[in-house]
Amino acid sequence: MTDRYCVFGNPIGHSKSPAIHAAFAAATGQDLTYEARLAPIDAADGFAAAVQAFVAEGGRGANVTVPFKEDAYRLAGAPGNRLTPRAQLAGAVNTLAFGMDGVPVLGDNTDGVGLVRDLTDFLGVSLAGKRILLLGAGGAARGALGPLLDAGPAELAIANRTVAKAQTLVELVAASHPRAQVSACAFADLAGRRFDVVINATSASLQGEPVPLPAGLYAPGGVAYDMMYGADTPFLAQARQLGAAICADGLGMLVEQAAEAFALWRGVRPDTAAVRRLLRPA
Repeated sequence: MTDRYCVFGNPIGHSKSPAIHAAFAAATGQDLTYEARLAPIDAADGFAAAVQAFVAEGGRGANVTVPFKEDAYRLAGAPGNRLTPRAQLAGAVNTLAFGMDGVPVLGDNTDGVGLVRDLTDFLGVSLAGKRILLLGAGGAARGALGPLLDAGPAELAIANRTVAKAQTLVELVAASHPRAQVSACAFADLAGRRFDVVINATSASLQGEPVPLPAGLYAPGGVAYDMMYGADTPFLAQARQLGAAICADGLGMLVEQAAEAFALWRGVRPDTAAVRRLLRPA
């Protein structure tokens, strides 16, 4: 019987995940189907009910996108289920596996490792010893924290409009990365500071707005990375004006996090280069 997988979201019609996983399955010879499924947002247990229905239909695993990553975290964190360490640190789940490792629901977060793999393996950006600025303190930023710190930067600053939220993330990683140099600040505090890598984890690009960043922010050879995908997001347009040498959107991150989820489900890691070319032809 063909194994079934899906991605839950609302809205979900725009999702590239079905095309990505279909390509992975074809390349690795895996017998599976993958679909986009709309979960309701107007019911208290709408997401959990949608997952339960999919499992009853024979679903083996699912990806989770906006706005259900925290719902997925609560589901996988319920008694009898299990969260991976990186999902626990992220406080959000984007990958679910059903009936794996002896638990009904296993929750993982592959976003951060997808980000780091895109930066290091495909963009050729070394993060070790670098000064990294992470913009935003929401779920996207939280999911990136662990993998970014695992890469060994000299410094990781978290800037947010509300400094207290950024400080919460600093405290969150204190136990898991006690030697890391992590700090919180407001956007206004960035004047006079320079960073090698600036990562936009805010929702500003979705709203068509740039982040309030000062001139001189990017060090020579500096990298600007927007977790949203779109070749000319407001953040990336601004980064070019501010002198960033490398500007990249999050399409590669999308593909790499999908590959990590596929490997969890199927035990085989797909080659992502062909899928990248499929989504963004030269």
